[in-house]
Order: sequence, then C-alpha cells, then structure tokens
Amino acid sequence: MNTSAKKDIETRNDIYLIVSCFYEKVKTEKTLGPIFNTIIKNWDEHINTLTDFWETNLLCVSKYKGNPIKKHKIVNTAFNSSITVYHFGIWLQIWFQTIDALYSGEKAETAKRRARKMSTHLLIKMHASQK
Repeated sequence: MNTSAKKDIETRNDIYLIVSCFYEKVKTEKTLGPIFNTIIKNWDEHINTLTDFWETNLLCVSKYKGNPIKKHKIVNTAFNSSITVYHFGIWLQIWFQTIDALYSGEKAETAKRRARKMSTHLLIKMHASQK
C-alpha cells in the first residue's frame, strides 16, 4: 500500500491551503515578490478572494464576483507595462509546484491546466489596447 499517495482537491479548505502556500512562496520570490508585495495591501483579503476564485473555478461554487482582467491591467500599468510572459512563467511554476506538493488527481490537474490558460489570456488582455 502506498501511504504517500496524495488526495485530490475536494473542498474550500483544500483550495485555501494551496492558495496560502502559493502566496507564501510568491511573497519571497525575487521577481514576483516585489510586485505582489507592492500591490497587495491586505494579504488575508487577497488569499480569501483567490480562494473564492479557485473555488468557483474548481468546485463550481459561485463565490468569485471580481474582474481579473481589470485587476491585472491595473497592476501592469502600475509597473509601466513591464509584466511579461517571464513573470507568468514563474507564477505558473510556483502554482504547479504548490499543487503537486499537496494534491494529486483530476481537480489538481484541472487547476494547473486552467491556470495555464488563464495566464495566457490575462497576459494578452493586459497588453491589449485600452480602447
């Protein structure tokens, strides 16, 4: 029997654990840390909002009501349109590592796949014309 087998993402608490662990790593990452630590004024609120976001996306619970494109455009503008695919690559790497360390299964794979799609979409929209 394999006692090291990880369970899949099943509850809001599972998602909260991923989001919390993820942002602990992001805060100290040399490229992303300065961006997030400048923009995020209330980490507890941010973690709860992102837990809502991922709970909505993974568990089909309608909680998240925000506008991620608008938020990311604001961040990119605050950093002189300097957010690039490199930043999103680091973000994805940390996201994947965090999920893989904690969970395994269909929802875990869905969380990684959706993050990859979202990062591409957000990057394109962040740099799209404001017209």
